[in-house]
Amino acid sequence: MTLLRDAELAAAFDRVARRYDTLVAANPGYHRQLRRSAHRLGLPRPGAGLRVLDLGCGTGASTAALCAALPGAAITAVDASAGMLERARAKPWPTGVTFLRAPAEALTRAGVDGPFDAVFAAYLFRNVADPDAVLDAVHTLLVPHGRLAVHDYLLSGRPAHRTAWTAVCRGLVLPVATALGDGPLYRHLWHSVVGFDTVERFTDRVRAHGFDRVRALPLPGWQTGIAHTVLAARAPR
Repeated sequence: MTLLRDAELAAAFDRVARRYDTLVAANPGYHRQLRRSAHRLGLPRPGAGLRVLDLGCGTGASTAALCAALPGAAITAVDASAGMLERARAKPWPTGVTFLRAPAEALTRAGVDGPFDAVFAAYLFRNVADPDAVLDAVHTLLVPHGRLAVHDYLLSGRPAHRTAWTAVCRGLVLPVATALGDGPLYRHLWHSVVGFDTVERFTDRVRAHGFDRVRALPLPGWQTGIAHTVLAARAPR
């Protein structure tokens, strides 16, 4: 399968935006796991004076997780999909949360200015055309020793976890999405996980782009071995 990229992928998310929150709500623990990864950043609560970039915020689920973990932080939430951002902006947010439309590959050109104390990226890197360029951009936007948390479906190297992911997609996700008319996007999401880095390979990729203290923590429940939080810090160059 040819994966969706760039404008084509953003347009697919635009089409699904009105139904997206309903679909993810069917995933047990979806919001709880995002909050777990946000807390794993290890930033001091309540986060007053901190600047955090929510990269690939979608309809705001990851933004809400950051608000719960760091209620006093200034959060800049960015996404390439106008439809997803429209849904996010319509929700109530505390002072200090701002939304901006920008592709992850062109943050500075879109007016995303650092430095940030932390970057949170949920379900992002396997969906960008050039994850290495995005990691370089994130490194540039972070303060020295600033923190990165990547929350995503990053399979372990064990065949059983790949099999479990495929079974969930074929048996549950795709039938529901297809019935709602969103089959192409969710087929992309299925294959984007299978075709992207294992969690071990992704941690190596992060280290290669100027990050240290890199570690991968599993997420519990049915996602064990399938979803992880990858944590890292910007190593001064």
